[in-house]
Amino acid sequence: MSSFVIEGGHQLKGHITPQGAKNEALQILCAVLMTPEKVEIKNIPDIRDVNKLIDILENLGVKIQKLGKGHFSFKSDELNLGYLQSEQFKKEGSGLRGSIMIVGPLLGRFGKGYIPRPGGDKIGRRRLDTHFSGFIKLGAEFRYNREERFYGVETEKGLTGTDMLLEEASVTGTANIIMAAVFAKGKTQIYNAACEPYIQQLCKMLNKMGAKISGIGSNLLHITGVENLKGCTHKVLPDMVEIGSWIGLAAMTQSEITIKDVSWENLGIIPATFKKLGIDIQKKGDDILIPKHDNGYEVASFIDGSIMNISDAPWPGFTPDLLSVMLVVATQARGSVLIHQKMFESRLFFVDKLIDMGAKIILCDPHRATVIGHDFKSQLKATTMTSPDIRAGISLLIAALSAKGTSTIHNIEQIDRGYENIDERLQAIGAKIHRYE
Repeated sequence: MSSFVIEGGHQLKGHITPQGAKNEALQILCAVLMTPEKVEIKNIPDIRDVNKLIDILENLGVKIQKLGKGHFSFKSDELNLGYLQSEQFKKEGSGLRGSIMIVGPLLGRFGKGYIPRPGGDKIGRRRLDTHFSGFIKLGAEFRYNREERFYGVETEKGLTGTDMLLEEASVTGTANIIMAAVFAKGKTQIYNAACEPYIQQLCKMLNKMGAKISGIGSNLLHITGVENLKGCTHKVLPDMVEIGSWIGLAAMTQSEITIKDVSWENLGIIPATFKKLGIDIQKKGDDILIPKHDNGYEVASFIDGSIMNISDAPWPGFTPDLLSVMLVVATQARGSVLIHQKMFESRLFFVDKLIDMGAKIILCDPHRATVIGHDFKSQLKATTMTSPDIRAGISLLIAALSAKGTSTIHNIEQIDRGYENIDERLQAIGAKIHRYE
């Protein structure tokens, strides 16, 4: 187990470039299984979850070449489908939630796909029903080995297009169903589809490969099935969650930081939501400048004067992956705010660490926390803590960088799952952070 030791209370300065988007990369990497031709992907982040998926693809028989930093080629012309039934795959696949998205491509192209119950963050129950309900509607037969916790879908006659209304706008579920439906005979209509930029990127990439997908960017997708796909070149977007993390870091440490090449048009309401906490966000071309907040930042109120409520929602709503960061940033705001985590029931349980650091937080229930900001009149106090998941981990790291004294964060492998070389990148802008094994 590795740990970070952080000397907090220092202002940072400089520029930082966001990594490629983790959530897009996991979808795009699974899509390379849909063609025997070469697929080149650029801006792949060098993080644990993505590297685990690349290892799974390689063990499945995908020919992989590293062409440069974050630049790989993939060729899936000689796959070893027997690996899917191996004990090795049952172990490797269960350690990564993103592995579920190999099922759709394999089902569509080969008529069968298998997956052990995938792991990931411990942030509450995350059902797979949307994925498998979609496959069943396309004509696949579903089976589940309860003893081994192993899922499978198969079809002998191939998939057939159909109309479906998703029970929830699941991002990974939508991606998985899209990839299967691309090979289904006839037309498929998916209503209540997730429509975030990473799903849009997946659809655009598949269309470059020869798929026929329309309605991109909306929650109603139309897919006309094709028999095969060709290769292509694709570039992953910058990670919007990391961009939001750096906005929060700059505000909490009262630092001037420039975030480079953020792809403003794909940030949705993220900048506007941070502005609700009073954070000054300046657009400089395709960069974001966060100036020093020497006078702090003040939480806005609703037009009727009631307390600000910040909650998550499916895109184009505010991403749940940034609510933990928003909560931490609110601890030093001027004013109060209610953070409402609607989509996952355990993501707010990390606030006890912040309370130990001196934050004024009332945990109302598993979904809601009220934060009364210090307005920088009282610094958070350093402490020792353990990262429970990726997003809570980065939030605790931001808190530690703003706190008085030296903090230790254990289990930083959770942070490494989503943030590339984070200690080195933060050191480059003046952070006092060191990694210890």
